[in-house]
Amino acid sequence: MLITDVEWPRLPREFFQHPVRELAPRLLGCHIVSADGIVVRITELEAYDGEDDPGSHAFRGLTPRNKTMFGDAGHLYVYRHMGLHSCCNIVASTKDHANGCLVRAGEVVAGIELARARRSAAGVTRRDRDLAQGPGRLTVVLGINWLDDGLDLCARDSPIWVSDRLSKPLVATGPRIGLRPEATDPEHLQLRYRIPGDPTVSGPGPLNR
Repeated sequence: MLITDVEWPRLPREFFQHPVRELAPRLLGCHIVSADGIVVRITELEAYDGEDDPGSHAFRGLTPRNKTMFGDAGHLYVYRHMGLHSCCNIVASTKDHANGCLVRAGEVVAGIELARARRSAAGVTRRDRDLAQGPGRLTVVLGINWLDDGLDLCARDSPIWVSDRLSKPLVATGPRIGLRPEATDPEHLQLRYRIPGDPTVSGPGPLNR
């Protein structure tokens, strides 16, 4: 079943043109929409602040791999993690600043049957809350892969876009997951944003309390 941006209105570029630490909490509760029938409510993200952030792919400057992060806000930066899983980021701020939000987890709110089929083809799924719980699972559910790097989420003909949240959720913060120590400093880098208590949030339990 196809989905249109009449049902799920597409957010304009201006929504994304904010510093990443401002955009990340604004994205919580928003929906990533795939025109082929999937809608995922964002429940967890990590912010990456470009050349000022030792955890960012842009920390050492522009490369062929990270060039999308240096472009306009509102694009999708997709990379392959360990050559296996595709992870998607929403580019923030303005051109040349190179920051963005890694979408870590979400709740499938439309297209559950297609989501189950995609996840079952890629691995074992026991519960619906697990379908998009983790950045690799989320991209599988949405049909996003590394070939979608650079996709303009704001373009009228884009098959993937972001639609606004229906209500403003509570926001909890903490250190990012799986990075080297200098990029997870809990005093200065509270750059993981989540909806507290949401069962789809990823990561070890102690980090979600």
